[in-house]
Amino acid sequence: MSGGVTRLAELAPKVFIFDKGGTLIDVHSMWSAWAQELARRLTAAAGESVSDRLFRAMGVDPRSQRIRPDGWLTTTTMDELRELTVGLMREAGLSPEDAAAAVAAAWHAPDPVAEARPLADLRTVFRTLRERGANVTVATMDDRAPTEATLADLELDRWVDAVVCGDDGVAPKPAPDMVLAICQQLGEQPASAVVVGDSLADVKMGRRAGVGLTVGVLTGVTPEAALRRRADLVVESVAELI
Repeated sequence: MSGGVTRLAELAPKVFIFDKGGTLIDVHSMWSAWAQELARRLTAAAGESVSDRLFRAMGVDPRSQRIRPDGWLTTTTMDELRELTVGLMREAGLSPEDAAAAVAAAWHAPDPVAEARPLADLRTVFRTLRERGANVTVATMDDRAPTEATLADLELDRWVDAVVCGDDGVAPKPAPDMVLAICQQLGEQPASAVVVGDSLADVKMGRRAGVGLTVGVLTGVTPEAALRRRADLVVESVAELI
């Protein structure tokens, strides 16, 4: 860790690019509750239980309320999740029409305000980074409307310089495009940026974009050993960045 801290200090970053779910917001509580409610609604709409099939695909452990790093929830937009769920219902034996109808009846989005639990004192983190001369940005696979609602409710929007979301038409993680879009918008080079995230997709995105440093956080879905193999620096939470 000390080597990564030294590199972070030497870099004097111009841009911090934060993932949202698992990095800033507790991904486990929000998405496990959402997946269980979706399973309940789908079962009611389809007339048969699809819970186990849905949990496996989504990467949800309903007993521990934890999200696994290998499921749909970690790297998929809401629109893609919906289409994949329709396919899942067809695999369960429903006709294309019945599968689409069941998902249409059951689909809902998690409440971005009521269910958002910050993983640190984010206002202090963001304010401090801004005071040190860095731009604070967010790159998330979540849609823009709930992302902006979350940032506003947590009173973080005043400290955020740019946001790129899953429904913005930018190639998703682990492609470098979200990082490149943010850097272009701010007029900064990727080499002066730091990507901070809880998943290997975040780390890969940063590396492919050529950022100066990738930081893995242990508040999300990826085991510590996996992050330490790939990220330049691993921290317990984003609070350690200041």
